[in-house]
Amino acid sequence: MYNKNSEEIKQLITNYFDGIFLGDVEKLKACFHENTYIYGDIKDIDYLKSVDEYLDGVKNRQSPKDLNEKLKMKIIGIDILGKMAMAKLHVPMLGYNYYDYVSLAKINNHWTIVNKIFTHVD
Repeated sequence: MYNKNSEEIKQLITNYFDGIFLGDVEKLKACFHENTYIYGDIKDIDYLKSVDEYLDGVKNRQSPKDLNEKLKMKIIGIDILGKMAMAKLHVPMLGYNYYDYVSLAKINNHWTIVNKIFTHVD
């Protein structure tokens, strides 16, 4: 059954994947609320950055596309309850096997990522 919220969230996540893969900071920035924090665990090393710090890192690295990688990112699942949602994503890139959990909220009738946690799994 068609669900407008699930379609809007899938489009947001597609934009998120494209932004990461292409290194398109403006496209990626549009996916996040300005107060988002990103926490990760990369091979037992903690990663904690504001969305601006995260975007600066994306801006200053080679993109997966520039490194001739194939886009293999995918949505594993989305759970929507009212104006909030959680998505589990598989984001393999740059030699890492990342899994992201993104929290989303519908703010001013627009879905946005308000939190991101991620880890690398061997």
